[in-house]
Amino acid sequence: VQLQASGGGLVQPGGSLRLSCAASGSIFSIDGMGWYRQAPGKQRELVATITRGGGTNYSDSVKGRFTISRDNAKNTVYLQMNSLKAEDTAVYYCNADIYNLYSWNQYWGQGTLVTVSS
Repeated sequence: VQLQASGGGLVQPGGSLRLSCAASGSIFSIDGMGWYRQAPGKQRELVATITRGGGTNYSDSVKGRFTISRDNAKNTVYLQMNSLKAEDTAVYYCNADIYNLYSWNQYWGQGTLVTVSS
């Protein structure tokens, strides 16, 4: 099983980006999916999570600006980021709880860099 994240890049403050993360491989079912981020010199932190049924949870720092969504048919999770701030600069990692016919395991994507700067 692999998670492939994409969509990062350089954006000006106030701009928008949309991250995608697609799961592939021996997948029977995916439960929770989410996005985390790690800024330079800081610990990895939760950004947002989404259940298979669409229930969402956001960190206070992104609430109202970011929207997490998923397409279960495509095994993909998205993060729409609006009104970006310099403090949103970080490597963003996707995460998913995946059942591969034998066990549940948590998988991480490789990370995609988001830089917010003028």
